[in-house]
Amino acid sequence: MSLPYAEVIGDPIAHSKSPLIHGFWLEKLGLEADYRAVHVKPEGLADYLASRRGDPLWRGCNVTLPHKIAVMDLVDDPGAVRGTIGAMNTLLHAADGAITGTNTDAAGFLAPIMDVDLTGQPVVVAGSGGAAHAILFALKQAGAGPVTLLARNALKGAMLLARFGMKGEVKPLDAPLPPAALLVNTTSLGMKGQPAFAPDLSGLADGAIVYDIVYAPLETPLLQAAEAEGLETVDGLSMLIGQAAFAFELFFGAPPPEDCDEELRERLMA
Repeated sequence: MSLPYAEVIGDPIAHSKSPLIHGFWLEKLGLEADYRAVHVKPEGLADYLASRRGDPLWRGCNVTLPHKIAVMDLVDDPGAVRGTIGAMNTLLHAADGAITGTNTDAAGFLAPIMDVDLTGQPVVVAGSGGAAHAILFALKQAGAGPVTLLARNALKGAMLLARFGMKGEVKPLDAPLPPAALLVNTTSLGMKGQPAFAPDLSGLADGAIVYDIVYAPLETPLLQAAEAEGLETVDGLSMLIGQAAFAFELFFGAPPPEDCDEELRERLMA
């Protein structure tokens, strides 16, 4: 029997834990549906979407590196994501074949730090890609700032700060850190197979939070260094699970089961 299904696409994709997360929720809810991982290279993105557009069983997909910006040129944007966040991480397939894009990263990023008052607090964000778009959007909504944006391309970084109307400055990735209340790594540095992102954390404010969105490995060099400094940490699974929860309901028409997070984390870390 053919089942309705959703997917996650990216390049690379083997590291993705999204199939395990969505599969866990589908199992708990007893829903007859599937969730898969598909390796899609940049040059194959348009063909992938064309192949899915006519499949009535395809509910949509999550979008990860490096497609979050490029995909905006290939799908409908009824929520004006292009003009606000500027990156898409979730695509939805309508009955008439239309594919629309949205973004659940911003809400997923804030979920584990909702109780933290970031109003007027200086923050550091490393990276200027699709994930950084969503996170800067979220930080703007939370009233955070000024922002020190660590980026390889200074012009790209400056344009990103200007996009969200955020005060701050752009510095190289290896620049000394200011006394910020929050440091977020949105780059792929620290991911399995990538160089580490491990700046000197001594310049951060006392009690600062270090948040790494990388989740493979879960305990990155950055988080290890933060724990050694006695700083509070947030790992990549927190954001991954948070954004997945919003996407799951969009794909399958039901919210994820409640009170299962610890069991889910145990499976993800096994």
